[in-house]
Amino acid sequence: MATGRKKLLWAALSLVLVFAAYLAFNNWQLIPQPFITYGGKGSIADTSVAGTQYRQYCAGCHGNDMKTFVNHEWKFGKTRAAVFKAIKYGYPETGMPAYDVTFSDKETYNLTDYLLKGIAITAAAAPVEAAKGPGVFQTDLLKIKIDTVARVGNIPWCVAFLPGGDLLVTERGGDLYKVSADRKLQKINGVPRVVAKGQGGLLDVLPHPGFSSNQLIYLSYSKPENGNSSYSTTAVMLAKLDGNTLKEQRDIFVAKPYSSTQHHYGGRMVFDKSGYLFISVGERGNEKQNPQTLTNDLGKIHRIKEDGSIPEDNPFISDKTASPSIYCYGNRNPQGLTAHPVTGAIWENEHGPMGGDEINLIEAGKNYGWPVITYGINYNGTPITDKTSMPGMEQPLHFWVPSIAPSGLAFVQGDKYKGWEGNILSGSLKFRWLSRCKTDSNIVSAEESMLKEIGRMRDVRVAPDGYIYITIEDPGYVLKLLPLY
Repeated sequence: MATGRKKLLWAALSLVLVFAAYLAFNNWQLIPQPFITYGGKGSIADTSVAGTQYRQYCAGCHGNDMKTFVNHEWKFGKTRAAVFKAIKYGYPETGMPAYDVTFSDKETYNLTDYLLKGIAITAAAAPVEAAKGPGVFQTDLLKIKIDTVARVGNIPWCVAFLPGGDLLVTERGGDLYKVSADRKLQKINGVPRVVAKGQGGLLDVLPHPGFSSNQLIYLSYSKPENGNSSYSTTAVMLAKLDGNTLKEQRDIFVAKPYSSTQHHYGGRMVFDKSGYLFISVGERGNEKQNPQTLTNDLGKIHRIKEDGSIPEDNPFISDKTASPSIYCYGNRNPQGLTAHPVTGAIWENEHGPMGGDEINLIEAGKNYGWPVITYGINYNGTPITDKTSMPGMEQPLHFWVPSIAPSGLAFVQGDKYKGWEGNILSGSLKFRWLSRCKTDSNIVSAEESMLKEIGRMRDVRVAPDGYIYITIEDPGYVLKLLPLY
């Protein structure tokens, strides 16, 4: 009997050691983290056909854990028949592709049932909030503690820094907030009316470089056409922040044409060292017409002066058929835009289709290829093009296959994070992590995926004091990353 008990004890100890080795190998931490459901089955190792299909074709937009569906507005219905129809035929106006060439009807019904069951289980489960408690994450070089700065709505799209330690935070639903240095939340009045549908809403916020003296801020948003929310576009408003109210509002940039689609707005903004404002605009889902023409503003990066006027040296200003604000073209859906702290060069990241997300060095007059060249394929698995390169089209500095759905982009500055100096950070909506890329002479030489499963990361910014801030969705939080030594 004693021998039998010893064998059982050794077996139990062996299992513990194997599990510990597994955690170490996968860089997991035994700290409070969101529970991954993969369709409500509560298992990372869900290998069912429908589960595999969901992760491959759906999770990039909707997330692995299906939380985005729980409070989702089911515009076309939530019945089994309605969901089957949505998967099979799609709704192109909203960015939902058709999968009729990808799945048989039987597979579509199985995926429908898997989805509805997973949503029901996720909705019934007790909510788990990633920012609840002082989470600590081990990275390759540092241990990072998560400091919760503010709880802000559902989708905090952007965070920006004001002199004195206050923050501005946009919530995609249409609200702008100020977070004071003592972390009190105050809603700002006077924001523009937004089309809060699909991927539209209140997007970026950016203080004027001279904010201390002029109190000016810039807001990018999805603007309705003449009050009609059926058509919208990416616009930038300039306004004066007077206490907790915006005044003297005026649009200084409105991308043309308006579109009935509800996705790929872009909307990121950054000032370069010369004081020019760069604005990203997505191609609004119409890749066959918009990104490769200079006659409209969609699928481009634009450059304007601080008041909205056009710089005299913009690359296409002498072309009378071109939109004069265009700085470069051939972009899909740019969701990150930042200036290199040393060179001043503009860097961008953008969503590819299924695969082919990119980091690009943005240069005047260049063509970034979409959709003529790409490392991705259509969401339904069909090819877009057989070309990944062509003369006259820029190659990305880095690309992701599979897609990570990058959002937000920032260079690490200062000495707060030892070993990260000069690295570039991208948030991941799909995989719910922070990507850290080591760069050397515009070459990405290594990458680390950090803060795994912290949440759908919408923005990443570096504050003037060198600390990194991120925003996550569902629920919405502004978080500060504190290095532990």
